[in-house]
Amino acid sequence: MSIFNLATAALMLTAAAARAEGPGLGQPLEASDIPFYATYITPEGAGLPEGSGTAADGEALYAAKCATCHGATGSEGPVMPPVGPNDIWAKPAGRYWPYATTLFDYIRRAMPLEAPKSLSDDETYALAAYILERNGVIDAETAMTAETLPQVKMPNHGNFLDVWARQGAKPW
Repeated sequence: MSIFNLATAALMLTAAAARAEGPGLGQPLEASDIPFYATYITPEGAGLPEGSGTAADGEALYAAKCATCHGATGSEGPVMPPVGPNDIWAKPAGRYWPYATTLFDYIRRAMPLEAPKSLSDDETYALAAYILERNGVIDAETAMTAETLPQVKMPNHGNFLDVWARQGAKPW
């Protein structure tokens, strides 16, 4: 074996050992140090917070915080109506997206436009319930919670490739 091959092998072993131990920088974060919006919610509901909301709870909240952009009933717009399909938007989030948990996660992180991440967990569940009920996905009496939201079968679910299932137990 040449000296070059020996040096390369030694370098690779050293690099592998260093990578396994890590660089020794920083410190592990406590769960309380991680903001709620820096966590992800899986289609099965892992990561969903405690809370509850119904379509009735969401109706007044929608009128106050969402109607300006998405229309009085969620189907008028001018910005991407979540209820439909309609002439403005053929693929509304409330019917088109493959998982109800995605709807919750999006509302929680991005809405309302002028104050993203400002909704409580109960408000987010209520808005998700309202949008799902307006789209005919759930009935008006069904409360959305960490247990019930992942069980909602979205109408367009079968038309998506399930990348969550393909990436295994740990997504990265």
